Amino acid sequence: MYFKGHGDIKIAADVWGSNNEELVILLHGGGQTRHAWGDTGKKLAEAGYHSVALDLRGHGDSEWHADGDYSIRAYKDDLVSIINEIGKPARLVGASLGGMASLVLAGDEINSDLCTALIMVDIGIYPDPVGSDRIVSFMLSGEKGFDSLENVAKSISDYLPHRKKPKDLEGLKKNLRLKSDGRYYWHWDPRFIRRRPGSRDRRYFDLQLKAAEKVTIPTLLIRGALSDVVTMEDVDYFLSVISHAKFVEIENAAHMIAGDRNDIFAEEAIKFLKSL
Repeated sequence: MYFKGHGDIKIAADVWGSNNEELVILLHGGGQTRHAWGDTGKKLAEAGYHSVALDLRGHGDSEWHADGDYSIRAYKDDLVSIINEIGKPARLVGASLGGMASLVLAGDEINSDLCTALIMVDIGIYPDPVGSDRIVSFMLSGEKGFDSLENVAKSISDYLPHRKKPKDLEGLKKNLRLKSDGRYYWHWDPRFIRRRPGSRDRRYFDLQLKAAEKVTIPTLLIRGALSDVVTMEDVDYFLSVISHAKFVEIENAAHMIAGDRNDIFAEEAIKFLKSL
């Protein structure tokens, strides 16, 4: 199904559970799609939640912005529009870029009634530059496309050597576009990465800090033990700014925690939400 983001941009979503239950919105990381959550949405529904996994603007089956506006504020504004459309406040679960957008909404005093809890998935206030640069390099490596699913799988394995290569490559198609030239391309607008500022431009992330300083809702930070995007120093800084936040680390998981350890991730998220 589709929701309307800011400016009526079409935002694709998968939905599970009853509309009568508490709302949980899942927001993926940059360059990913709503399918990155695996079975998390279903597990949340089984636990009694109305769960919604979104494709961020410019990603997956969502519309590409005409002017290439993929700023954090734009993602936050989409989220505001969608929550208002659904008609009830949300508990936000955001990975990486999705976590940044969620954090900015959680610290938005004007829309403070729209967000009741926040789960940040392997993203702090200032992402580690080394890990962030590695992600960007991976995303840019597929700019000219791939001639086969096997080469897509190899690219992912080189980037995520700890993760087992899937036996069935058909599932990769959810994150790819097959164009008329017969090549596979990542399922997101290339302008998303081309227009992003450098990972060392801390001014870009000051918006995160200003929002974090105003967060009062229950907050959980989940880090993958193998992550190179969120260091333990980043964790300490996050917890010093949002002093009431809780912290969980998941073993044998890197930046893409939900994909690496989906069952454990869902268990930790549900445990936190049920404690509220």
